[in-house]
Amino acid sequence: MRALQFISRLLVGFVFIFSGFVKAVDPMGSTFKFSDYFTAFGMDALKEIAFPLAILLSTMEFVVGFALIFNARKPFTSWMALLFMLFFTPLTLVLAITNPVTDCGCFGDALVLSNWETFGKNVIILALTLFVFFGRKQDTKTYPVWEQNLLIGFATVFTVWISIYSYRHLPIIDFRPYHIGANIADGMIIPEGAPADEYRSLFKYEKDGIVKEFDETNYPWQDTTWKFVDSEQILLKEGYTPPIHDFSISNEMEGDITSQVLSDDRYSFLLVSKELSKIDESALSKIKDLAMFALENDIPFIGLTASGQNEMNEFKNDNELPFDFYNTDEIQLKTIIRSNPGILLLHKGTILDKWHYRDFPEPKEFKGNLAAYSITKHQKLNIKLVFISITSTLLLLICLFILLSRGKARVKNRLQL
Repeated sequence: MRALQFISRLLVGFVFIFSGFVKAVDPMGSTFKFSDYFTAFGMDALKEIAFPLAILLSTMEFVVGFALIFNARKPFTSWMALLFMLFFTPLTLVLAITNPVTDCGCFGDALVLSNWETFGKNVIILALTLFVFFGRKQDTKTYPVWEQNLLIGFATVFTVWISIYSYRHLPIIDFRPYHIGANIADGMIIPEGAPADEYRSLFKYEKDGIVKEFDETNYPWQDTTWKFVDSEQILLKEGYTPPIHDFSISNEMEGDITSQVLSDDRYSFLLVSKELSKIDESALSKIKDLAMFALENDIPFIGLTASGQNEMNEFKNDNELPFDFYNTDEIQLKTIIRSNPGILLLHKGTILDKWHYRDFPEPKEFKGNLAAYSITKHQKLNIKLVFISITSTLLLLICLFILLSRGKARVKNRLQL
Protein backbone atom coordinates (compact mmCIF):
# COMPACT_ATOMS: atom_id res chain seq x y z
CA MET A 1 0.00 0.00 0.00
CA ARG A 2 2.84 2.40 0.74
CA ALA A 3 4.31 1.76 -2.70
CA LEU A 4 0.92 2.29 -4.33
CA GLN A 5 0.37 5.51 -2.41
CA PHE A 6 3.84 6.74 -3.37
CA ILE A 7 3.28 6.01 -7.06
CA SER A 8 -0.22 7.54 -6.90
CA ARG A 9 1.17 10.71 -5.30
CA LEU A 10 3.77 11.09 -8.05
CA LEU A 11 1.29 10.44 -10.88
CA VAL A 12 -1.34 12.81 -9.50
CA GLY A 13 1.35 15.43 -8.85
CA PHE A 14 2.74 15.24 -12.39
CA VAL A 15 -0.75 15.49 -13.91
CA PHE A 16 -1.53 18.58 -11.81
CA ILE A 17 1.84 20.16 -12.66
CA PHE A 18 1.42 19.50 -16.39
CA SER A 19 -2.15 20.79 -16.40
CA GLY A 20 -1.21 23.94 -14.47
CA PHE A 21 1.90 24.66 -16.54
CA VAL A 22 0.27 24.41 -19.99
CA LYS A 23 -2.47 26.75 -18.78
CA ALA A 24 0.04 29.17 -17.24
CA VAL A 25 1.99 29.58 -20.50
CA ASP A 26 -1.22 30.57 -22.31
CA PRO A 27 -3.51 32.41 -19.85
CA MET A 28 -5.55 33.97 -22.66
CA GLY A 29 -6.34 30.52 -24.03
CA SER A 30 -7.81 29.53 -20.66
CA THR A 31 -9.65 32.86 -20.53
CA PHE A 32 -11.29 32.17 -23.90
CA LYS A 33 -12.23 28.66 -22.73
CA PHE A 34 -13.85 30.00 -19.55
CA SER A 35 -15.75 32.54 -21.65
CA ASP A 36 -16.97 29.77 -23.97
CA TYR A 37 -18.29 27.80 -21.01
CA PHE A 38 -19.98 30.84 -19.47
CA THR A 39 -21.66 31.58 -22.81
CA ALA A 40 -22.75 27.96 -23.28
CA PHE A 41 -24.38 27.90 -19.83
CA GLY A 42 -25.99 31.33 -20.16
CA MET A 43 -23.69 33.02 -17.62
CA ASP A 44 -22.33 35.81 -19.80
CA ALA A 45 -22.07 38.14 -16.79
CA LEU A 46 -19.19 36.02 -15.46
CA LYS A 47 -17.00 36.67 -18.51
CA GLU A 48 -15.43 39.59 -16.65
CA ILE A 49 -13.78 37.21 -14.17
CA ALA A 50 -12.60 34.73 -16.82
CA PHE A 51 -9.03 36.05 -16.84
CA PRO A 52 -8.43 36.06 -13.04
CA LEU A 53 -10.02 32.60 -12.90
CA ALA A 54 -7.58 31.39 -15.56
CA ILE A 55 -4.60 32.66 -13.51
CA LEU A 56 -6.02 31.24 -10.28
CA LEU A 57 -6.75 27.79 -11.74
CA SER A 58 -3.33 27.34 -13.37
CA THR A 59 -1.54 28.50 -10.20
CA MET A 60 -3.55 26.25 -7.89
CA GLU A 61 -3.06 23.21 -10.12
CA PHE A 62 0.68 23.73 -10.43
CA VAL A 63 1.17 24.43 -6.73
CA VAL A 64 -0.90 21.42 -5.62
CA GLY A 65 1.00 19.17 -8.02
CA PHE A 66 4.37 20.59 -6.93
CA ALA A 67 3.49 20.11 -3.26
CA LEU A 68 2.40 16.52 -3.88
CA ILE A 69 5.64 15.67 -5.68
CA PHE A 70 7.75 17.06 -2.81
CA ASN A 71 5.37 15.83 -0.11
CA ALA A 72 4.94 19.37 1.22
CA ARG A 73 1.99 20.17 3.53
CA LYS A 74 0.67 16.72 2.73
CA PRO A 75 -2.64 16.83 4.67
CA PHE A 76 -3.63 20.18 3.12
CA THR A 77 -2.53 19.39 -0.43
CA SER A 78 -4.21 15.97 -0.27
CA TRP A 79 -7.47 17.69 0.65
CA MET A 80 -6.99 20.22 -2.16
CA ALA A 81 -6.31 17.52 -4.75
CA LEU A 82 -9.37 15.56 -3.62
CA LEU A 83 -11.62 18.64 -3.71
CA PHE A 84 -10.33 19.44 -7.20
CA MET A 85 -11.20 15.98 -8.46
CA LEU A 86 -14.55 15.77 -6.63
CA PHE A 87 -15.54 19.02 -8.35
CA PHE A 88 -14.17 18.45 -11.84
CA THR A 89 -15.02 14.76 -12.27
CA PRO A 90 -18.82 15.17 -12.10
CA LEU A 91 -18.52 18.47 -13.98
CA THR A 92 -16.75 16.76 -16.89
CA LEU A 93 -19.44 14.06 -16.88
CA VAL A 94 -22.06 16.78 -17.36
CA LEU A 95 -19.94 18.33 -20.12
CA ALA A 96 -19.53 14.94 -21.80
CA ILE A 97 -23.30 14.40 -21.81
CA THR A 98 -24.33 17.92 -22.86
CA ASN A 99 -21.23 18.70 -24.98
CA PRO A 100 -21.57 22.52 -24.85
CA VAL A 101 -17.91 22.90 -25.86
CA THR A 102 -16.15 20.13 -27.78
CA ASP A 103 -12.73 20.59 -26.13
CA CYS A 104 -12.59 20.81 -22.33
CA GLY A 105 -9.33 22.77 -22.35
CA CYS A 106 -7.98 20.90 -19.31
CA PHE A 107 -4.54 20.61 -20.92
CA GLY A 108 -4.76 23.76 -23.02
CA ASP A 109 -3.60 23.33 -26.62
CA ALA A 110 -0.80 20.97 -25.57
CA LEU A 111 -3.10 17.94 -25.44
CA VAL A 112 -6.62 18.22 -26.82
CA LEU A 113 -9.08 15.71 -25.35
CA SER A 114 -12.75 15.17 -26.05
CA ASN A 115 -15.17 15.61 -23.17
CA TRP A 116 -15.60 11.85 -22.76
CA GLU A 117 -11.83 11.31 -22.81
CA THR A 118 -11.50 14.01 -20.16
CA PHE A 119 -14.11 12.35 -17.96
CA GLY A 120 -12.34 8.97 -18.26
CA LYS A 121 -9.03 10.61 -17.37
CA ASN A 122 -10.58 12.28 -14.34
CA VAL A 123 -12.06 9.00 -13.08
CA ILE A 124 -8.57 7.46 -13.10
CA ILE A 125 -6.97 10.49 -11.43
CA LEU A 126 -9.75 10.56 -8.82
CA ALA A 127 -9.04 6.92 -7.94
CA LEU A 128 -5.32 7.69 -7.53
CA THR A 129 -6.13 10.82 -5.52
CA LEU A 130 -8.17 8.71 -3.09
CA PHE A 131 -5.10 6.56 -2.40
CA VAL A 132 -3.11 9.73 -1.68
CA PHE A 133 -5.86 11.17 0.52
CA PHE A 134 -6.40 8.11 2.71
CA GLY A 135 -2.65 7.71 3.18
CA ARG A 136 -2.02 11.34 4.09
CA LYS A 137 -1.48 10.63 7.82
CA GLN A 138 0.73 7.57 7.52
CA ASP A 139 4.03 9.38 6.94
CA THR A 140 4.28 11.47 10.10
CA LYS A 141 8.03 12.16 9.73
CA THR A 142 8.59 15.11 7.46
CA TYR A 143 10.90 18.08 6.99
CA PRO A 144 10.40 21.52 8.64
CA VAL A 145 7.26 23.47 7.80
CA TRP A 146 9.25 26.54 6.74
CA GLU A 147 10.98 24.49 4.04
CA GLN A 148 7.64 23.16 2.85
CA ASN A 149 6.25 26.70 2.73
CA LEU A 150 9.34 27.83 0.83
CA LEU A 151 8.73 25.19 -1.83
CA ILE A 152 5.08 26.16 -2.17
CA GLY A 153 6.00 29.84 -2.31
CA PHE A 154 8.55 29.15 -5.05
CA ALA A 155 5.95 27.22 -7.08
CA THR A 156 3.39 30.02 -6.66
CA VAL A 157 5.74 32.82 -7.73
CA PHE A 158 7.08 30.73 -10.63
CA THR A 159 3.60 30.01 -12.03
CA VAL A 160 2.25 33.53 -11.59
CA TRP A 161 5.38 34.96 -13.25
CA ILE A 162 4.97 32.66 -16.27
CA SER A 163 1.29 33.63 -16.57
CA ILE A 164 1.94 37.37 -16.37
CA TYR A 165 4.88 37.22 -18.78
CA SER A 166 2.93 35.15 -21.31
CA TYR A 167 -0.04 37.52 -21.02
CA ARG A 168 2.01 40.70 -21.46
CA HIS A 169 4.00 39.27 -24.35
CA LEU A 170 3.25 35.92 -26.01
CA PRO A 171 3.13 32.35 -24.66
CA ILE A 172 6.69 31.22 -23.91
CA ILE A 173 5.76 27.84 -25.39
CA ASP A 174 3.28 27.87 -28.27
CA PHE A 175 1.30 24.63 -28.62
CA ARG A 176 -1.08 26.02 -31.24
CA PRO A 177 -1.02 25.14 -34.96
CA TYR A 178 0.00 28.73 -35.76
CA HIS A 179 3.31 28.54 -33.90
CA ILE A 180 6.49 30.05 -35.33
CA GLY A 181 7.82 27.75 -38.03
CA ALA A 182 4.38 26.37 -38.97
CA ASN A 183 3.19 26.52 -42.55
CA ILE A 184 -0.46 27.59 -42.65
CA ALA A 185 -1.20 25.95 -46.02
CA ASP A 186 0.31 22.63 -44.88
CA GLY A 187 -1.77 22.79 -41.70
CA MET A 188 -4.97 22.85 -43.77
CA ILE A 189 -4.16 19.71 -45.79
CA ILE A 190 -6.31 16.62 -45.23
CA PRO A 191 -4.14 13.50 -45.77
CA GLU A 192 -5.19 11.05 -48.43
CA GLY A 193 -7.28 8.26 -46.94
CA ALA A 194 -8.12 10.21 -43.79
CA PRO A 195 -11.54 9.28 -42.36
CA ALA A 196 -14.38 11.59 -43.34
CA ASP A 197 -17.36 12.65 -41.25
CA GLU A 198 -20.15 10.10 -41.14
CA TYR A 199 -23.72 11.38 -41.30
CA ARG A 200 -27.21 9.96 -41.17
CA SER A 201 -29.79 11.67 -43.38
CA LEU A 202 -33.33 12.13 -42.05
CA PHE A 203 -36.23 13.09 -44.32
CA LYS A 204 -39.57 14.48 -43.24
CA TYR A 205 -42.61 13.70 -45.40
CA GLU A 206 -46.26 14.61 -44.93
CA LYS A 207 -49.34 12.58 -45.77
CA ASP A 208 -52.93 13.22 -44.64
CA GLY A 209 -51.71 15.93 -42.30
CA ILE A 210 -49.26 13.59 -40.57
CA VAL A 211 -45.49 14.25 -40.74
CA LYS A 212 -43.19 11.23 -40.44
CA GLU A 213 -39.42 10.85 -40.42
CA PHE A 214 -37.58 8.47 -42.75
CA ASP A 215 -33.94 7.68 -43.46
CA GLU A 216 -32.07 6.67 -46.64
CA THR A 217 -33.35 3.09 -46.43
CA ASN A 218 -37.09 3.68 -46.29
CA TYR A 219 -38.02 7.16 -47.46
CA PRO A 220 -41.02 7.07 -49.85
CA TRP A 221 -39.38 8.54 -52.91
CA GLN A 222 -41.65 6.56 -55.28
CA ASP A 223 -44.90 7.20 -53.41
CA THR A 224 -46.31 10.47 -54.72
CA THR A 225 -48.92 10.60 -51.95
CA TRP A 226 -46.15 11.62 -49.56
CA LYS A 227 -45.00 15.23 -49.85
CA PHE A 228 -41.46 16.22 -48.92
CA VAL A 229 -41.28 18.67 -45.99
CA ASP A 230 -37.69 18.91 -44.76
CA SER A 231 -34.39 17.05 -44.30
CA GLU A 232 -31.47 17.17 -41.90
CA GLN A 233 -28.03 15.65 -41.49
CA ILE A 234 -27.07 14.06 -38.14
CA LEU A 235 -23.36 13.65 -37.45
CA LEU A 236 -22.69 10.08 -36.35
CA LYS A 237 -18.89 10.11 -36.27
CA GLU A 238 -16.39 12.91 -36.74
CA GLY A 239 -13.69 12.36 -39.32
CA TYR A 240 -10.21 13.85 -39.54
CA THR A 241 -9.99 17.57 -38.86
CA PRO A 242 -6.79 19.30 -39.99
CA PRO A 243 -4.93 21.38 -37.36
CA ILE A 244 -5.82 24.56 -39.24
CA HIS A 245 -9.36 24.90 -40.58
CA ASP A 246 -11.81 27.73 -41.27
CA PHE A 247 -8.87 29.98 -42.15
CA SER A 248 -9.51 32.39 -45.02
CA ILE A 249 -8.66 35.94 -46.04
CA SER A 250 -11.27 37.93 -47.96
CA ASN A 251 -13.14 41.21 -48.30
CA GLU A 252 -16.02 42.52 -50.37
CA MET A 253 -13.82 44.19 -52.98
CA GLU A 254 -11.29 41.44 -53.79
CA GLY A 255 -13.01 38.29 -52.61
CA ASP A 256 -10.94 35.39 -51.26
CA ILE A 257 -7.16 35.98 -51.47
CA THR A 258 -6.06 33.19 -49.09
CA SER A 259 -4.05 31.23 -51.67
CA GLN A 260 -2.48 34.41 -53.02
CA VAL A 261 -1.20 35.43 -49.56
CA LEU A 262 0.01 31.96 -48.55
CA SER A 263 1.88 31.35 -51.81
CA ASP A 264 3.52 34.79 -52.09
CA ASP A 265 7.30 34.49 -52.63
CA ARG A 266 7.86 37.77 -50.85
CA TYR A 267 7.84 38.37 -47.12
CA SER A 268 4.46 39.54 -45.80
CA PHE A 269 3.27 41.29 -42.67
CA LEU A 270 -0.16 40.37 -41.29
CA LEU A 271 -1.69 42.66 -38.70
CA VAL A 272 -4.14 40.65 -36.59
CA SER A 273 -6.99 42.27 -34.63
CA LYS A 274 -10.01 40.14 -33.78
CA GLU A 275 -12.00 43.28 -32.89
CA LEU A 276 -10.94 46.68 -34.21
CA SER A 277 -13.11 48.43 -31.61
CA LYS A 278 -10.98 46.86 -28.83
CA ILE A 279 -7.57 47.36 -30.39
CA ASP A 280 -4.89 48.84 -28.13
CA GLU A 281 -4.44 52.28 -29.66
CA SER A 282 -0.98 52.74 -28.12
CA ALA A 283 0.34 50.48 -30.88
CA LEU A 284 -1.05 52.53 -33.79
CA SER A 285 2.07 54.66 -34.28
CA LYS A 286 4.28 51.56 -34.52
CA ILE A 287 1.79 49.96 -36.90
CA LYS A 288 1.98 52.99 -39.20
CA ASP A 289 5.78 52.96 -39.11
CA LEU A 290 5.94 49.26 -39.99
CA ALA A 291 3.33 49.67 -42.72
CA MET A 292 5.28 52.54 -44.29
CA PHE A 293 8.50 50.50 -44.07
CA ALA A 294 6.74 47.62 -45.81
CA LEU A 295 5.32 49.91 -48.50
CA GLU A 296 8.74 51.43 -49.21
CA ASN A 297 10.37 47.98 -49.48
CA ASP A 298 7.66 46.26 -51.56
CA ILE A 299 6.60 44.02 -48.66
CA PRO A 300 2.86 43.22 -48.56
CA PHE A 301 1.17 44.47 -45.40
CA ILE A 302 -2.49 43.61 -44.73
CA GLY A 303 -4.83 43.57 -41.74
CA LEU A 304 -6.93 40.61 -40.63
CA THR A 305 -10.02 41.14 -38.49
CA ALA A 306 -13.44 39.71 -37.73
CA SER A 307 -15.00 43.20 -37.73
CA GLY A 308 -17.50 44.21 -40.41
CA GLN A 309 -16.65 45.94 -43.69
CA ASN A 310 -17.95 49.35 -42.57
CA GLU A 311 -15.93 49.19 -39.37
CA MET A 312 -12.82 48.20 -41.34
CA ASN A 313 -13.23 51.17 -43.69
CA GLU A 314 -13.86 53.61 -40.84
CA PHE A 315 -10.89 52.37 -38.83
CA LYS A 316 -8.57 52.63 -41.82
CA ASN A 317 -9.73 56.14 -42.72
CA ASP A 318 -9.86 57.50 -39.17
CA ASN A 319 -6.31 56.37 -38.44
CA GLU A 320 -4.95 57.09 -41.96
CA LEU A 321 -3.53 53.59 -42.38
CA PRO A 322 -1.76 52.78 -45.68
CA PHE A 323 -3.06 49.21 -45.98
CA ASP A 324 -6.33 47.30 -46.37
CA PHE A 325 -8.21 45.05 -43.98
CA TYR A 326 -9.62 41.61 -44.74
CA ASN A 327 -12.01 39.33 -42.90
CA THR A 328 -10.89 36.16 -41.11
CA ASP A 329 -12.80 33.94 -38.70
CA GLU A 330 -12.66 35.33 -35.15
CA ILE A 331 -11.77 31.98 -33.56
CA GLN A 332 -8.87 31.59 -35.96
CA LEU A 333 -7.64 35.10 -35.16
CA LYS A 334 -7.73 34.39 -31.41
CA THR A 335 -5.80 31.19 -32.06
CA ILE A 336 -3.20 32.79 -34.33
CA ILE A 337 -1.94 35.29 -31.76
CA ARG A 338 -2.90 36.22 -28.19
CA SER A 339 -2.70 39.94 -28.74
CA ASN A 340 -4.99 42.68 -30.07
CA PRO A 341 -3.28 43.82 -32.19
CA GLY A 342 -0.52 41.40 -33.09
CA ILE A 343 1.72 41.06 -36.13
CA LEU A 344 2.90 38.02 -38.09
CA LEU A 345 5.81 37.80 -40.53
CA LEU A 346 5.10 35.28 -43.30
CA HIS A 347 7.10 33.81 -46.15
CA LYS A 348 5.35 31.42 -48.55
CA GLY A 349 2.76 30.70 -45.88
CA THR A 350 5.33 29.89 -43.17
CA ILE A 351 5.17 31.92 -39.95
CA LEU A 352 8.67 33.31 -39.41
CA ASP A 353 7.86 35.53 -36.46
CA LYS A 354 5.08 36.85 -34.23
CA TRP A 355 4.88 39.99 -32.07
CA HIS A 356 2.66 41.10 -29.23
CA TYR A 357 1.75 44.78 -29.55
CA ARG A 358 4.03 45.54 -26.59
CA ASP A 359 6.94 44.12 -28.55
CA PHE A 360 6.35 45.52 -32.04
CA PRO A 361 9.78 46.06 -33.65
CA GLU A 362 11.06 49.32 -35.04
CA PRO A 363 11.67 49.41 -38.82
CA LYS A 364 15.38 50.11 -38.19
CA GLU A 365 15.67 46.65 -36.61
CA PHE A 366 15.07 45.02 -39.99
CA LYS A 367 18.44 44.96 -41.69
CA GLY A 368 19.00 42.71 -44.67
CA ASN A 369 17.22 39.39 -44.82
CA LEU A 370 14.08 39.25 -42.66
CA ALA A 371 14.46 35.52 -42.13
CA ALA A 372 17.96 36.06 -40.75
CA TYR A 373 16.59 38.73 -38.42
CA SER A 374 13.92 36.35 -37.15
CA ILE A 375 16.41 33.51 -36.60
CA THR A 376 18.81 35.77 -34.68
CA LYS A 377 16.02 37.14 -32.53
CA HIS A 378 14.77 33.70 -31.55
CA GLN A 379 18.27 32.43 -30.87
CA LYS A 380 18.64 35.21 -28.29
CA LEU A 381 15.20 34.44 -26.86
CA ASN A 382 16.01 30.74 -26.64
CA ILE A 383 19.22 31.53 -24.76
CA LYS A 384 17.16 33.48 -22.19
CA LEU A 385 14.65 30.65 -21.86
CA VAL A 386 17.44 28.11 -21.49
CA PHE A 387 19.00 30.25 -18.75
CA ILE A 388 15.65 30.49 -16.94
CA SER A 389 15.09 26.74 -17.33
CA ILE A 390 18.55 25.86 -16.02
CA THR A 391 18.17 28.23 -13.07
CA SER A 392 14.76 26.81 -12.18
CA THR A 393 16.01 23.24 -12.54
CA LEU A 394 19.01 23.94 -10.31
CA LEU A 395 16.75 25.42 -7.64
CA LEU A 396 14.54 22.33 -7.79
CA LEU A 397 17.57 20.04 -7.59
CA ILE A 398 18.88 21.94 -4.58
CA CYS A 399 15.50 21.54 -2.89
CA LEU A 400 15.44 17.84 -3.76
CA PHE A 401 19.01 17.41 -2.48
CA ILE A 402 18.08 19.02 0.82
CA LEU A 403 15.06 16.75 1.14
CA LEU A 404 17.12 13.62 0.40
CA SER A 405 19.86 14.69 2.80
CA ARG A 406 17.35 15.18 5.58
CA GLY A 407 15.74 11.84 4.74
CA LYS A 408 19.10 10.06 5.02
CA ALA A 409 19.82 11.83 8.29
CA ARG A 410 16.49 10.64 9.74
CA VAL A 411 17.21 7.05 8.64
CA LYS A 412 20.68 7.23 10.21
CA ASN A 413 19.26 8.55 13.48
CA ARG A 414 16.73 5.71 13.58
CA LEU A 415 19.47 3.11 13.03
CA GLN A 416 21.54 4.62 15.83
CA LEU A 417 18.54 4.41 18.15
